Amino acid sequence: MTFDDTAIDWLATMLAEAAETEIMPRFRRLGAGDIRQKTSPADLVTEADVNAERLITARLRERYPSAMIVGEEACSDNPALLQGLGDADLAFVIDPVDGTFNFASGMPLFGVMMAVVVKGETVAGIIHDPVGKDWLIGAKGAGSHIKHSYGSLEKVAVAARVPISEMTGSVSWQYMAEPERSRLARNQTKTLSQFAYRCAAHEYRLLASGHAHFVVYNKLMPWDHLAGVLIHAEAGGHAARFDGSAYLPSHIDGGLLVAPDKESWRELRREIWAE
Repeated sequence: MTFDDTAIDWLATMLAEAAETEIMPRFRRLGAGDIRQKTSPADLVTEADVNAERLITARLRERYPSAMIVGEEACSDNPALLQGLGDADLAFVIDPVDGTFNFASGMPLFGVMMAVVVKGETVAGIIHDPVGKDWLIGAKGAGSHIKHSYGSLEKVAVAARVPISEMTGSVSWQYMAEPERSRLARNQTKTLSQFAYRCAAHEYRLLASGHAHFVVYNKLMPWDHLAGVLIHAEAGGHAARFDGSAYLPSHIDGGLLVAPDKESWRELRREIWAE
């Protein structure tokens, strides 16, 4: 089966069912053996991540047997699964619990993310909020909307352009090496205020719905950013890697700056990296 826009509702419902079945029953009920470290004490995986990804993967394989499926936890075990994402005829990229640290800590800031990639282009993105029971959905050429649990759609748009001194944003300097780390941490004080949700799902929602202005990410994994960048773009925003090049599904480095428009992007790139 090939992908078309009519499948988005099915995908959104499927993600919500996975959250209801495998994620929410474990929220604030995880035992010590249900949480494991991956690369550091801040990089965790839980039984909710693993089981939700298995369920989502199985449902996708039933409907799209020839599609490439890239799940965060499967790739953690076998990084080779990322190869070919930029060339696949159809691929689904899954983050079963984005914000795992929050989830494991009992904080209700986490989400389920999925991007749909067709021949190297992201064509749809879905971010499901299992706590709020709604979705942020973007489709190439069709805009971005919040789909409420009661069925209505609310179109979203990025914030209007303002001077950098009036911007609210987030800079993930903790993933950078010196001297860039200290420079970005210092220059973030040129902005009005900051946020740090430790959850790309909710950070992209904040930006796409116009409640904040920018994010700077250094660590690029497709399950963290493909859905959010597509949704943000369809809400009117602009994102590019630090060198100004377009962000593509095949990219796992080069950093990412997300802003309301191209002029804001240029101003942020100049001021945040200033010596």
